[in-house]
Amino acid sequence: MKWVTRSHVHVDRVACPWLIRRFVDNEAQFLLVPSSQVKKVADETGAIPFDVPEVELGHHENHCSFESIMLKYGLKDPALERLAKIVHAADVAQDINNDPIGRGLDAIAVGYGLRYPDDEENLANQFEVYDALYAWCRLQVARG
Repeated sequence: MKWVTRSHVHVDRVACPWLIRRFVDNEAQFLLVPSSQVKKVADETGAIPFDVPEVELGHHENHCSFESIMLKYGLKDPALERLAKIVHAADVAQDINNDPIGRGLDAIAVGYGLRYPDDEENLANQFEVYDALYAWCRLQVARG
């Protein structure tokens, strides 16, 4: 399937493609376009829009897009739920202090954006961060 979101990826627009590729659609193709073009590209290509206003897989009822995707696809893995709290804190400015790791994830996202201004390259490199963070979350859940 094709998925579409805004270009200039940051926390949620990296975490969501990672989540989609790892747990929803392992052959996902991501289209990263200017925000003004997301709905048009979705209509033209049939791509599923995410992390933009007024779409199902966006911010709703105090959920970030990562959490909306988890809800839509019934992802109930406790480690993913832990990761969702971190992503939410890093992505939602007023909640940055709700999880101690959120501020660090935001800093990492900024650093990757500076190192890899090309969105495709940024995603390819940052997926490793989410793989490692998910592994840490699994360990935390296993420890109770």
